[in-house]
Amino acid sequence: MGLIIGLVAIAVIILIGLSSCVKIVPQASAFVIERLGGYQDTWSVGLHIKMPFIDRVAKRVLLKEQVVDFPPQPVITKDNVTMKIDTVVFFQITDPKLYTYGVENPIMAIENLTATTLRNIIGDLELDQTLTSRETINTKMRAALDVATDPWGIKVNRVELKNIIPPAAIQDAMEKQMKAERERRESILKAEGEKKSTILVAEGKKQSAILDAEADKQSAILRAEAEKEKRIREAEGQAEAILKIQKATADGIRFIKEAGADEAVIQLKSLEAFAKAADGKATKIIIPSEIQSLAGMVKAVTETAKG
Repeated sequence: MGLIIGLVAIAVIILIGLSSCVKIVPQASAFVIERLGGYQDTWSVGLHIKMPFIDRVAKRVLLKEQVVDFPPQPVITKDNVTMKIDTVVFFQITDPKLYTYGVENPIMAIENLTATTLRNIIGDLELDQTLTSRETINTKMRAALDVATDPWGIKVNRVELKNIIPPAAIQDAMEKQMKAERERRESILKAEGEKKSTILVAEGKKQSAILDAEADKQSAILRAEAEKEKRIREAEGQAEAILKIQKATADGIRFIKEAGADEAVIQLKSLEAFAKAADGKATKIIIPSEIQSLAGMVKAVTETAKG
């Protein structure tokens, strides 16, 4: 009975040992295997079996892109301004073996390397250049870190300056400068707006004056044409009246002649025609001498007849 229990115990131990030798490497991971303390192999994704007791998993390596946010680092610019800058580094492990054996603490190594590289780059720039050259600084840092971390099996994909924190006095001066600049731009915009408004008002007045002058001109033309038309119609009316009077007089004289009237009657009819032609509006009428003598003779005859 004891032998059976012993055999069962040995079988269980063997099964546990064999199960511990079976390893499954997940996606985006790699296992570094050591045999008797030395590097043996790098396992990629899938099922693997190691030798019991002599093989071991030295390091599990994550192959995904990783992000490390480093705390603010004090740096000094070319014009001796001390500021703090914190950085964000995006990196990826490309060689698990080099990553395992290349450096003792890769994250700490990247942090220290980032700090020294940042100080070197900022040391060649002045304050204003530092504040306005983020993209340039990011590019230089990425290139420098990528070269330095290549022996560690690490590829630096991107470096970003997260915050640039200048001293309080510099921040106050910058805020005052920005406020003054905003006020200056506001004054310029206000002046330009007033200028444009004045120009538009002047152009409006000019256009209004031009339209008024054009309207007055058209009105004067229309009044002149109306007055001209009026005079023409009055002249035509007077001419037509005179023509009708003369025609009537001529018809009367012709009728008198046909009736056998003498010259005196004809002259009297002519006098009446002149009187009708004046129509009471003329202040002076020129009468031929023959008609005047005839009028005197008629007056004398009339007075003799009355006496």
